[in-house]
Amino acid sequence: MSNVAVIGSQWGDEGKGKIVDWLSSRADVVVRFQGGHNAGHTLVIDGVEYKLNLLPSGIVRQGKLSIIGNGVVVNPWCLLKEIETLKEKGVRIKPENLMLAENANLILPVHQALDQAMEITRGQNKIGTTNRGIGPCYEDKVARRGIRVCDLYHPELLKEKLTKMMFHHNILLKGMGVDPVDVEATYDKLMEISADILSYTGVVWKVLDEARSENKKILFEGAQGTMLDIDHGTYPYVTSSNTVSSQAAAGSGVGPDAVKFVLGITKAYTTRVGTGPFPTEQDNEVGQRLGERGKEFGTNTGRKRRCGWFDAVMVRQAAKINGMSGIALTKLDVLDGLDEIKICVGYKLGDKEINHCPSSQIEQAEVEPIYETVEGWSESTYGARSWAELPAQAVKYVRRIEELINTPVTLLSTSPERDDTILMHDPFVD
Repeated sequence: MSNVAVIGSQWGDEGKGKIVDWLSSRADVVVRFQGGHNAGHTLVIDGVEYKLNLLPSGIVRQGKLSIIGNGVVVNPWCLLKEIETLKEKGVRIKPENLMLAENANLILPVHQALDQAMEITRGQNKIGTTNRGIGPCYEDKVARRGIRVCDLYHPELLKEKLTKMMFHHNILLKGMGVDPVDVEATYDKLMEISADILSYTGVVWKVLDEARSENKKILFEGAQGTMLDIDHGTYPYVTSSNTVSSQAAAGSGVGPDAVKFVLGITKAYTTRVGTGPFPTEQDNEVGQRLGERGKEFGTNTGRKRRCGWFDAVMVRQAAKINGMSGIALTKLDVLDGLDEIKICVGYKLGDKEINHCPSSQIEQAEVEPIYETVEGWSESTYGARSWAELPAQAVKYVRRIEELINTPVTLLSTSPERDDTILMHDPFVD
């Protein structure tokens, strides 16, 4: 059996929630390994909608162990609120089926204050963060002044670390004209919820090692997308963590040999939230149509997503960086009814043609897409569960994408419902 890592191959919002939920029915353990509550997954199960931010998608499935790994930055208040919200919908959540890594870093009120203040000071050069404190928390982690879950076991050490952290951050806040954050108030708030948070806390790397020795199937769940990766994305318009498949190991405490199959979740067109380069963006009737049919609004923020044609250059690059074994192609039905469809097959940069996304933000902003036009289809693909139900031109479109990105389509999703999925290869089977 294979352990599977699910990775976004574009700028996030590719439909990972449904695919992870679909795969979680085949897994024993589901692990979130990076990001924070800036991520948003929407699941639709038997007509009931579940919106997840921190909790792994496997939490809505009975008999699964859901794990929040050390690579995730955790807002403890948001985590407890999310748990209560799901409990109200009938989801069973107890320490027996949810574990939080003891070495995960905590997002505190000061991080959110910093995030908001710094985004304001950027003026017209905003990165487009969700203002939820993700970036500042990761900064503290790297700077070795972060507060970790295990610090809640030791109140005296916690207060000492908070004092040092606030001394640093309050100088910054004062310089930006923002009121300082009180150490005692933060400490008291943490103490109020420490028992609840610690009840879910465990040694994640050890639990995962035991699961592997028992040949249990593990699903590693990523957030955001490859082009938002702090190293490999469209820097600086990226998130603050590594979103690629190699982070599954570092962000959960397993060796790189633990991941046998990397599944890249890939939308049949392209979307992006916030600022940053977007070569195939269609700021016109086509983009508006894709957005309306695809209901392209952020799960967390409600922000309207920018929409454009499929970028094979970007997805091919993501496939190589992640070592993707296959992709799950989602939202094919959004393209129904188009007379013709364009696919970006290369970039023009000045007088040169290139076949990769450059690292320079200047060059990223200057590249122009080179399009190939294919015939569309008038029939509906919505809810199809077999290749035979798809129009011939839709099949040709899927096959052309496979050729251009040098990666096979493993799964094809045709609606938000988990069973409206065409399976070519089970990722959990070698």
